[in-house]
Amino acid sequence: MASPSVFRLSPLIRITLLSLYVALTVPLPFLSEVTNAPVPPALLWVGIVIGLVALYAALSERVILDDQEIRVAYPNWVPQFFRKGWSLPWSEVQELKPRTTGQGGLVYYFKSNEGKAYLLPMRVAGFSQLVKQVQAKTGIDTTDVYPLAQPWMYFILLIFTLLLLLVDAWTIATALQQ
Repeated sequence: MASPSVFRLSPLIRITLLSLYVALTVPLPFLSEVTNAPVPPALLWVGIVIGLVALYAALSERVILDDQEIRVAYPNWVPQFFRKGWSLPWSEVQELKPRTTGQGGLVYYFKSNEGKAYLLPMRVAGFSQLVKQVQAKTGIDTTDVYPLAQPWMYFILLIFTLLLLLVDAWTIATALQQ
């Protein structure tokens, strides 16, 4: 039996989304204090930390492929009510169906023998290797399966997020001088 292949969320995507969250939320407690907002800064800090942990949990998804199944799982510290994984035995995979998103992109779902649909995770590092393994395990042609978002899109978002963090630093410095 071969050891399972584990595919984690792309580091570029994880860093970009965590940075964007920080850039959008960290100035809020400082602005709350300066503007005498009805929400106290301490409550905002608690909310920001809870949100950061929840986002990190959502971004900790991993896809595990072995000889028997494909499985989407989360670390043990992530409560199941928050992010529930799934598993699908290779023998039950009927097809890989494309679906158009509201923005015009394509996502793919595994369709099981029971008619259930399971979203193919597309933001993992090594996505091309993942689809090659899916093809080898199922016999389904995956040559036209590409990730929803290309890395350059996240790289551009990361650059703008870093610019936003610079603006945040200026905003926080200004708020602290008040």
